[in-house]
Amino acid sequence: MKKTILTGIRPTGNLHIGHYFGACQNWLRLQDDYDFYLEIADVQALTDNFNNPEKVRKNIYEITTDILASGIDPNKVHIFLQSKIPEIAELTVFFSNLVTVARLQRNPTVKTEIAQKKELFGNDGESITYGFLGYPVSQAADIVAFDGELIPVGEDQTPLIEQCREIVRKFNSIYGETLKEPECMFTKNKRIKGLDGNDKMGKSLGNAIYLVDDENTINTKVMGAITDPNKIKKDDPANPDVCMVYYYHQLVNDEASCNTICEECKKGARGCVQCKRELITKMNEYLSSIKDRRRYYEEHPEEVQRILDEGTKMAREKAIEQLKKIKHAMKIDY
Repeated sequence: MKKTILTGIRPTGNLHIGHYFGACQNWLRLQDDYDFYLEIADVQALTDNFNNPEKVRKNIYEITTDILASGIDPNKVHIFLQSKIPEIAELTVFFSNLVTVARLQRNPTVKTEIAQKKELFGNDGESITYGFLGYPVSQAADIVAFDGELIPVGEDQTPLIEQCREIVRKFNSIYGETLKEPECMFTKNKRIKGLDGNDKMGKSLGNAIYLVDDENTINTKVMGAITDPNKIKKDDPANPDVCMVYYYHQLVNDEASCNTICEECKKGARGCVQCKRELITKMNEYLSSIKDRRRYYEEHPEEVQRILDEGTKMAREKAIEQLKKIKHAMKIDY
């Protein structure tokens, strides 16, 4: 029997190439060998967007289209909506009794995000909602509702999975050995830097290329990418290791071409404008099949809806059976 993988993504915006080279390529490698559940975490998206539900609703279909465009096969991966699995919400309530507020506040991932909110809103945390503080509990419910065994994550997400493992252990110590402790499945792909060299890529920073971007948009973004600041003239030698254009060439270009670009850059035999134009061509070539698939799903929104409906139906069936087992252990299966 195949092991179960559970992963998810919040519908807060379109997928950018950081998502593609990081999460999506990892999912593509896994989809053939596991019982794979991919959650569109619209309820968790509301922890940051509770006052903007239209944004979340619109992005559900945008991000599903991006996921399908990236090559994820809906015949191999159950793509489902979190909000349409009420068992997750019920399990979240049960799990909320198994973790203290103090423990949630010590979670490194939560601590970091709370600090960011305090800095953003300039207060002592009065803007932090109960739902935001408790989202690791909801995430644990996501995993357990599908009997998740392997969770594809980056290392920065480890504290959230460990929180889930603690909840599972607490549950089992009280109600008997019922639940599996999930294991992290670390992605081998590194985090992709933004066009400005920032380790974080995102819309608010304006440093990302999105799967939905057209050729003109990609052209504008690449032409604004950061290069070696010490290269003043076209023929000046430069350091490709600090150049984001070379960095992106390594993502979409072949090894021989990248070696040539590197050597020419170091010798001053390559101008930055030329290098950017070559990258634009290669980037558009690389993304062409993704764009073709995306165009198909944009033109067939009923197909996107069907995939979500079928994936959610399969996910719900599994969650119902899992919750029956859990409520039996808790002796509340009246």
